[in-house]
Amino acid sequence: MNFNLNAEQQLLQDSVRRFVDREYSFDARAALIKARSPSHAAHWQTFAENGWLAAALPESCGGLGGTLIDTVLIAGELGRGLVLEPWLGCAVLAAQTLLAAGTKSQCEAWLPSVADGSRKFALAYSEPQSHGLAEPVESRAQPVANGYALNGRKTLVLGGADADVFIVSALTPDADGITLFLVHADTPGLTRRALPLHDGSFAAELTFDRAQIARDAVLGEPGQGLTALRHGLAHATAVLSAELVGAMEKAIELTADYLKVRKQFGVPIGSFQVLQHRIADMAADKEIARSMLYALIASLENDDEPARLRAVSQAKSLIGRAARFVCAQAIQLHGGMGMTEECQVGHYYKRAVVAEALFGNGDAHDAFCAAQLQQDLLHKENHA
Repeated sequence: MNFNLNAEQQLLQDSVRRFVDREYSFDARAALIKARSPSHAAHWQTFAENGWLAAALPESCGGLGGTLIDTVLIAGELGRGLVLEPWLGCAVLAAQTLLAAGTKSQCEAWLPSVADGSRKFALAYSEPQSHGLAEPVESRAQPVANGYALNGRKTLVLGGADADVFIVSALTPDADGITLFLVHADTPGLTRRALPLHDGSFAAELTFDRAQIARDAVLGEPGQGLTALRHGLAHATAVLSAELVGAMEKAIELTADYLKVRKQFGVPIGSFQVLQHRIADMAADKEIARSMLYALIASLENDDEPARLRAVSQAKSLIGRAARFVCAQAIQLHGGMGMTEECQVGHYYKRAVVAEALFGNGDAHDAFCAAQLQQDLLHKENHA
């Protein structure tokens, strides 16, 4: 693949960076966290006006007809600023799942409101026993006279704190597999609880107690939701990975600047060779993570499903660990002040910690890759 940016992609990246530099200073972000609001309406409108909500949606659905690379570019810059708006959950995870699962008429009916920012969607798929993965699912949708009665609990719903519509995964007795439903936030029987996360962003926990769902609320075909979930999660993992690479870049920049001005024994501590080695290790891990991100993008665009699933798990594990290492080292190199709320680098580590819990942690993805390798070995032995 060609990873050199064309003129339009460079303009897109520059526009997001200008927004972050202008609107997301450390003090401005701290004020947003103190306000304890899931999102900032003016910022969300800016996202819509600049096409960041529509970047990877087809033109027939109100989008700009872009690709995964466009959303990755946006994410890298948002990661540098630790932007709090639920762009990942609403404009990527939910939108891509809807695009993959919905019929043509459903996509054309719902996605334009995502693109113009007038309606927020959130994907409610994760459950306590699934640990951020698409399976297993225990929520049940029981057929009733006018549709379905939905029961279950969903956790860590990104963008769910102020979403208008949820895409909910559940099992139904009339279909073999996971079915996705479109559920409005004001549906009777649905209880939403906002969850403030460690990094200042918000998610939601949803409880369904015989929530009444119309029969035409089924997204796509009954029992065919798993493939769409995997598509949405793959895109979201790539975007989250890009965000973490951007966060690592900024954390290293802040640390390098600090080492140039902090003095001990009358000289900048950046002149100490041992600290130069440590920041070089941070930069090396960041570049390895970037290369893994490129490999993931290439796999999502070119490989079959088993190879894509392995690439997603490998990227989630490696990049998540790299982000925690780099941001933890940034705190260490800042000394005691790195542990305070007033020090910016500590907030990058908080984001890395939250990112580890999203879409399955590194251990879960390592276990998935190990199981896949074991299956491949058994397959080869049986056909030897």
